[in-house]
Order: sequence, then C-alpha cells, then structure tokens
Amino acid sequence: MKIAIVEDDINMRKSLEIAMSDYKEFEIITFKNAIDALKKLDSSFDLIITDINMPKMDGIEFVKELNGKYEVIIMTGNATLSRAIESIQLGVKDFLLKPFDVDTLVAAIKREDKIQKVQKKVPKAKKDSSGFLGNSPALEEVLKIANKACKTDASILLLGQSGVGKEVFADYIHKNSPRAKGPFVAINMAAIPENLIESELFGFEKGAFTDASEAKAGQFELAQGGTLFLDEIAEMPYSLQAKLLRALQEKEVRRLGSSKSIKIDIRVVSATNANLTQKIKDGEFREDLYYRLNTIPLNIPPLNQRKDEILDIADAMIEINCKKYSFDTKTLSDDAKEQLLSYAWPGNIRELLSVIERAVILSESNIIKADELFLQNKIQ
Repeated sequence: MKIAIVEDDINMRKSLEIAMSDYKEFEIITFKNAIDALKKLDSSFDLIITDINMPKMDGIEFVKELNGKYEVIIMTGNATLSRAIESIQLGVKDFLLKPFDVDTLVAAIKREDKIQKVQKKVPKAKKDSSGFLGNSPALEEVLKIANKACKTDASILLLGQSGVGKEVFADYIHKNSPRAKGPFVAINMAAIPENLIESELFGFEKGAFTDASEAKAGQFELAQGGTLFLDEIAEMPYSLQAKLLRALQEKEVRRLGSSKSIKIDIRVVSATNANLTQKIKDGEFREDLYYRLNTIPLNIPPLNQRKDEILDIADAMIEINCKKYSFDTKTLSDDAKEQLLSYAWPGNIRELLSVIERAVILSESNIIKADELFLQNKIQ
C-alpha cells in the first residue's frame, strides 16, 4: 500500500517516517506541504494522510484540490467540531487527533486498506440503460443531445455546477463514441500548478528545463486516438489559451524544447462550472477558444432540479454501502426521505453519495433517521 504523508512539522514528519519504516507492507512518501504533494501525487498512491494546519495551503483546501481522487485520513493537533464535520463532508474517512501513537495510525491505515479491498469486490450501483444513476426527465433531455453528439468528433462543452457529474458525462460520451477503444484521458486544470500546465498538456523534451532529465509525452499525445477531457477549463491561464486554441485548430502539438510538431487525432470534451461568457467580458477567457470548445454545449441540471431521482439514487447507494461495510440491509425513514427531497444539494450528486455513505456508517439501527443525515442546516 503506497501512502503519502503531508506534514509541515519536520519533527513530526521524521518521527512518522521512522515509526512507519517498521511496517514493510506500507510504502511511505512524505511531503512538507500540500503544494509539493500535488505536484507528485499520481494514481499509484492508495491513501493520503495530511495535517490540517499547514502554510501555503491548509489540509481542508488540499482535500478539496484532491477532488475525491484519493482516500484521505486527516491528523491535527487543533481539532474543532466544525473542521471535523467539514472534513467528513469532503469525504475524509478518518480524523486523528494529535498526539497519537503509531499503533493508532496503523490501525486507521489498516481499516482504510480493508475498506478499499472490499470496495473493489462490490458491484457498481444500479444504473439505467444509459449507464447513469437516476433517470429524471431533466437528465434524459441532456442525454438525448449527448447521444447525438457522441457519434461525431465535435467538441463538447459540459456546463453545470460542481458535483453534477460532468466527468461521468465525459466518460459516457467517450464510451459511446467511435473512439471508445482509444484512451480516455482526463486532466483537471484547477489541480495543476499554473507553471506546470503547459508541460503537462503538451509534454517536453529532455533538457527543456532544469528538472527535465528525460522526455515526456503530454496529455494530448497520451489521448491519441481517444478522448481528452479538460475539466475546469475556465481555470486555464490566459497566457496558454492561445496555444491550446492552435493545437485544436491545427490538430498538432509541440513539446516544450522541441522544434517539431506532432500530429494528434483526438476528440476534446471540456467542462466548467464557471460563467465563461462573463469571463470573456472580464478578459479572462478567449472568445475564439470558447467557440472552438463550445460546438455542442451540454447543460447538466443540478440535483435540486432532478428531485424525482433522489430517492432512487439514495436507495441504490444504501444497498451498495451496506454491502461494502458488511452491514445488514438499511432503509430510509419517512422523515429522512422528506429531508433528502427538501435539501438544497449545493454539492449535487457528489454530495448525495457522500451523505448516504456517511448515514449508512453512522446510523445506529437499520432505519436511517433524518438527524443521521446531518442536513438540517441547509434545507432549501
């Protein structure tokens, strides 16, 4: 199990390195701050353990940047109830109060390891024929357009609030397109430091900059023959937007440090929760790039406009989570159902899935009550 520990206190960091060196089943990589960690984290990591109070970027902001891609355990010497609740709402599975002994940490890691192994064995949630959770009329309308668009190579811009499932749509479009056998490469602009975006997208040659010890293909090349999903496209620096536009128009890229262009054959799907029209007016987004990306816009409705599917999704996720954690079957009480339907759902589908998993874990009986949803402060 490969674990990243993010801790700014050098004494704490070194103590954890020494203590965990006795556990050969764990590969421990430490980072002195969240910024450094974000530069190095990749799909090989199984778990992130992070402090909350850190310079440059605190643990809560760090977890937000991770965007649900990793399981996280938070450790802190200054725990507050509000911070703990915020962590749980972001999907953090464990919260360790400093000082703790190494046995406590190892027990938390092993719990998470067991959960991950169980998750891999659990079947996916029940879905309709399109592959989506839920089947509300609002969702079906968007799917009709998506089904027409995915058969072409036209650029698609996915619009909608955070958590509505834009990456799920992008994946669906890819899998139902003529490029389905090619790679699906997703990159989140907001999760990459600004100075690394260009090399991440377009690649670089050996010696292109100080740390370029060997050549590396960019995401455009890695998506060759498939689909490149550019999430949070509004966060792309203005200075790089012209280069992206040229790559899309000319269907070629040039690595940093190279004088040769590489032909690309990809389909681009992008997404944002920002108002791009306003960003164009504010001089933060190129109008010509907007029209290049926006051949077919898909406006994904928020969950509070798809209320007829909330209870179906909740029931499916209760079943999944009961199996995941080896619990007896649980059901929602009538007052819990009423609260799910009246809640504003600012975090959309992502928040609903988190709420249901938390309720399954914390409910004290096989009937999940309204107060076990922890939603009472945000009713619409």
